[in-house]
Amino acid sequence: MFIWRSLLQLPENHTAFSSLIDKGIHMAFLNLQKKYPIKSRKLLRVLQRTLSALAHWSAIFSDTPYLPLLAFPFVKLFQNNQLICFEVVATLIINWCQHWFEYFPNPPINILSMIENILAFHDKELLQHFRDHDITSQVYAWPLLETVFSEVLTREEWLKLFDNVFSNHPSFLLLTVVAYNICSRAPLLNCSLKDDFEYFFHHRNNLDISVVIREVYHLMDTTPGDIHPDNMLDVFVALTKGQYPVFNQYPKFIVDYQTQERERIRNDELDYLRERQTVENMQAEVDQQRVEDEAWYQKQELLRKAEETRREMLLQEEEKMIQQRQKLAAVKRELKVKEMHLQEAARRRFLKLQQDQREMELRRLEDEIERKIHMRDQEIATTVKDLEMRHLELESQKRLYEKNLTRDQETVAKEMREDADAYRRKVNLEERTFHRLIETDQTQNQKTQKLIEENLAKAEQACLNTDWRLQALHKQRCDDLQRNECYQEVAKLLRKNRRKEIEVLNAMMEKDATKWEEAEEKDFRLKSEKKVSALSDASRQWFLEKEINAALEHAEHPYHDGPRCQYEQVASSCLPRTSPVSDVSEVDASTWLSLNQRKIQWDTMEQDLLERVRNLRQRLTAQARNSCQTPHLLAT
Repeated sequence: MFIWRSLLQLPENHTAFSSLIDKGIHMAFLNLQKKYPIKSRKLLRVLQRTLSALAHWSAIFSDTPYLPLLAFPFVKLFQNNQLICFEVVATLIINWCQHWFEYFPNPPINILSMIENILAFHDKELLQHFRDHDITSQVYAWPLLETVFSEVLTREEWLKLFDNVFSNHPSFLLLTVVAYNICSRAPLLNCSLKDDFEYFFHHRNNLDISVVIREVYHLMDTTPGDIHPDNMLDVFVALTKGQYPVFNQYPKFIVDYQTQERERIRNDELDYLRERQTVENMQAEVDQQRVEDEAWYQKQELLRKAEETRREMLLQEEEKMIQQRQKLAAVKRELKVKEMHLQEAARRRFLKLQQDQREMELRRLEDEIERKIHMRDQEIATTVKDLEMRHLELESQKRLYEKNLTRDQETVAKEMREDADAYRRKVNLEERTFHRLIETDQTQNQKTQKLIEENLAKAEQACLNTDWRLQALHKQRCDDLQRNECYQEVAKLLRKNRRKEIEVLNAMMEKDATKWEEAEEKDFRLKSEKKVSALSDASRQWFLEKEINAALEHAEHPYHDGPRCQYEQVASSCLPRTSPVSDVSEVDASTWLSLNQRKIQWDTMEQDLLERVRNLRQRLTAQARNSCQTPHLLAT
């Protein structure tokens, strides 16, 4: 083996080989054991890894059907050293399998033609025999090449042959095929069937390999150059160091197409396997169901037999008890007849009692309704009378408002609110009473319905209850209509009263405006009179004070009065006219001073009075507006 490593110049690229191995088992060789069943698990695993590495190296090897046959003898020889095995096979393919893949997936027709030409030159008789029996080179040459003679040689013979193959030019292998046929021409000429030829080239024969090797060397020397394979094949080329060379000596489009087809077939197979698994599962389920059904039928059969046995026993027991049952049945019939008579009598009594109770309840409700109607009529009449009295009161109050507007407005508003509250309380009381009546009726209806559902014997009473409810509903509708008419009448009276109130308020507002105008005129006249009275009071006071002073002077100098008068007359005649005027001006100054002070006081009082009158008018106007808005609120 060391000699082969030297002859083939193996690079031993551990890294490159490890990268190919790390890619795992190629999908094309996952089911290799089915097509090539090998007993040794280790040998199968090494073959699978080697073929996967070749397929990862070049895509064509995943579609090469004879690759396992080509690589198997080397895998078996180097099963303990997979790197050497791979590189030996790769070197064999690159050098001794030149031009094998140019017509892929068909066999290498060019190589087979080369072999046929050599055979024709060295043994025409044998080639003619092959042609006479329609045996082509794909029968006598291709089986030897694709298995590298491993099927027709023993281990020792095969090793001896490949020692010479690896030691010579790559054409040595092709010439070995020709030499094998020439050395076996005697048995081959005796074969006439195609099956015999195929069997011959796929099984071991009694042939000395040394003779074959000598014949190969003879052919190498005697074959002419125009048909010699040395001129058509390249010389030996070793694998490169570090990385393996690219192998692309094949029609790529065919390989790609086959890869696609293989992928499609694989997907179809997977689909088929899934479908088959589904069918198998379904079949298993069907089988299991059939087994379960059979077990169930068997169990049912056993149960049926046991049931028939027990039924026979029961029939015997029943025959013994028929007479006793007949006697008991007669006694039960008598008791049942008596019980039915008693139940019928009790039912009739109960129905009569219930009918009487319903009639009494109906009469009571009728009396209650009539009493309610009478009370309502009385209340409506009372309300009408109250409204009429109210109308009269409003007419009388219209005159009273002219005298005391503020008090009467408050009284009227208060009375209207009280009347409205009383009316609302009355209406609410009537509504609550009516709702209680309806609730009582509904409660009674529910109890009646429960009694009907609980006891089927009370079905005859359903008609009576229905008639009673219809009568009650009819009376309620009549009562609603009457009450609605009364409400309409009351509403009309209320609207009439509101119109009267509005008229009264409008008249009061007009009267109020007139009164305010009169009050303003009288106030102005009062102010004028006060001013005149103040002036007259001032002049009168001045006159009185003057007379008092004159009287006092006369009482003190009674004898000097005449001369003084004369002196004054003389003085007055002698003095200018302005002297009396100056005296009077002095008195008038003091008098006018006091008058000015009083005038200031009166002006102040006048301003206060006007401010109070203005505030009073504003309050009265606001009260009148509120009183005008109150009827509208009542109307809404």
